[in-house]
Amino acid sequence: MILEMASLEIDPAQAAQFEAAVRAALPLFARARGCGGAQLHRVIERSGGYLLVVEWETVDDHMVHFRQSDDFQAWRQLAGPFFKSPPQVVHTEVAVK
Repeated sequence: MILEMASLEIDPAQAAQFEAAVRAALPLFARARGCGGAQLHRVIERSGGYLLVVEWETVDDHMVHFRQSDDFQAWRQLAGPFFKSPPQVVHTEVAVK
């Protein structure tokens, strides 16, 4: 299992609307090939900071299959207008358990 971790920055005054947009987008991730689920985490130390964590079977499931899908475009239409800057995305795997 691979974790996509996307650091997102939004205007804190739009937090409720942003969270509602992400909630509306969760089904887009749920039906994506190789997706095991998605969660949005609010950063405690940074107002307007969020971390989107998505479980993928492979990096290609995210970077090829999802990113080239209509559902990715729908995700960006829902959440993209809130981004103050482009998301910073990394993929991780468990190193020590």
